[in-house]
Amino acid sequence: MLFRQFVDDDLGCASYLIGDESSGEAVLVDPVYAVDQYLESADRESVRIVRVLETHTHADHLSGHGRLALDHDIPVSVHPAAEPEHPYDPLADGGEIAVGAVCIRVLHTPGHRPEHCAFAVVDTERADEPWLTLTGDSLFVGDTGRPDLAVEAVEGARALYGSLQRLLELSDGVEVYPGHVAGSLCGSGMSSKASSTIGFERRFNHKLARADEEEFVSEAIRAGVRPPNMERIVELNRGPFVGSPAPITPLNGDGGDAILDVRPAQAFAAGHVRGALSVPVGGGGFATKAAFVLPQGERVVIHAADDEQARRAAVGLRSVGILDLLGYLLSPPAQEEAPAVDLEELDRLLEADQVEVVDVREPHERDAGYIPGSRNIPYRLIREWADDLEGGKPVVTICSSGSRAGVAASVLVVAGVDARPVLDGGIQDWADRGGKTVSFRRCGS
Repeated sequence: MLFRQFVDDDLGCASYLIGDESSGEAVLVDPVYAVDQYLESADRESVRIVRVLETHTHADHLSGHGRLALDHDIPVSVHPAAEPEHPYDPLADGGEIAVGAVCIRVLHTPGHRPEHCAFAVVDTERADEPWLTLTGDSLFVGDTGRPDLAVEAVEGARALYGSLQRLLELSDGVEVYPGHVAGSLCGSGMSSKASSTIGFERRFNHKLARADEEEFVSEAIRAGVRPPNMERIVELNRGPFVGSPAPITPLNGDGGDAILDVRPAQAFAAGHVRGALSVPVGGGGFATKAAFVLPQGERVVIHAADDEQARRAAVGLRSVGILDLLGYLLSPPAQEEAPAVDLEELDRLLEADQVEVVDVREPHERDAGYIPGSRNIPYRLIREWADDLEGGKPVVTICSSGSRAGVAASVLVVAGVDARPVLDGGIQDWADRGGKTVSFRRCGS
């Protein structure tokens, strides 16, 4: 049996290549839009991908099933409850897909979405029982899927509870390979570990410890931040196949509605094109951050340090359904600067009451410790508050490390707000140097 796991570190999503080396055939489960990695792996392993299996219609990333279907004539299978508008072969609960000596059993596990399926994988040359199961977005390592992205949260949570009980009928030794690891917005408490076992999750997964259905539902509906661009991504994944993109090419002028500067934040601060947004491609969660702050429907021009950086940025943007990329700029004339604020300067500015500090972390992060008098506006919502901030004191944005602060400040500047970020440090660094912080404890926490 051939088994390969692929993890997209930026989005935290996982894909799987499963096959039989003797028969030379394989299936691909939950491919992302960047499909070359799977084709290259299949070529190295001397197997041919004969089918794409989708656990469900993804809401956080663009699937690669269209590219594989259109360019390589590979059929796609998904549960009919997905109501796809593209050609597909329906998955059915209890159905089996044979790939040589490998048998893939379909388990309909609704909850995260009505069509969601898990796949129990049996190597029939070893045993008749499953060796591993691909749990998609139902069971993660250390967490369970969120139930609020396709149906009303309580309805989804009840369905998810029943699906998890079914997965727990598998033997303790069955390995669990999820559709996401830490970094995804499809679960808040998941581990960065790429796999687990049914037995380990039964004992230590805090959500599975909620043996009572009502207790589980109450816990499960406390969902976090919804993935950006979600409706558009679902529309793309459910709709007609999305084929391969045209190569991204350099431009002589900007010519777009939005300019995304993907260079390091320090390079952006030193000089950039007027009106550009700063989301460094080298930072964690690039695609998610860009999708949160780029205006929907606008044509995007990338400002990169080199061709490779531009290519990486294009891959990331396309992974979250941002497809209207006009090209990229490498050395446009710098039209404005965005000088950062260090913590020593921030201390002086606060002492003189000359700035307003905006903490752009998520509320649960801020509650653990924040600068007294600061406002909490998560970076992903900062555009909506620009009018409220404009005309007041100059703004200094701060987060945990500088990454989100730089993004937020660039959004505010484009909106007409006098804003500067703290790039080299964050709240913990402020506290470590003696800066005052306070904490907030919410009722019931």
